[in-house]
Amino acid sequence: MTTAAPKITPTVVTLLVLTLVSTVVQAADYEAKLAITNHKFEPAELTVPVGQKIKLLVENKDATPEEFESNELNREKIVVGNGTVTIFLGPLEAGRYPFFGDFHQETAQGVLIAK
Repeated sequence: MTTAAPKITPTVVTLLVLTLVSTVVQAADYEAKLAITNHKFEPAELTVPVGQKIKLLVENKDATPEEFESNELNREKIVVGNGTVTIFLGPLEAGRYPFFGDFHQETAQGVLIAK
């Protein structure tokens, strides 16, 4: 005895796609960008809104790898040379959240300011 597979109609496909898209869109309320150039974060101070989920894009414009690290944000991510990573944060309370590049700590310093 064989069982017929359920029919997938265009309406069902459309509903599935819309559900996936709305889930992805809701993943972050705010997008922020950082760049690493000459082993420094730019901007060194980045302001983000309080109480929102943050999608932080970190682009390494140097040829060598760097690491985005923050004890206060509980994040640690290697950014390969000429590469970009996405880091999801928050929602954050008001405050200052220092971060640094573990491979060049003397120059790669910054702070995320939530207000």
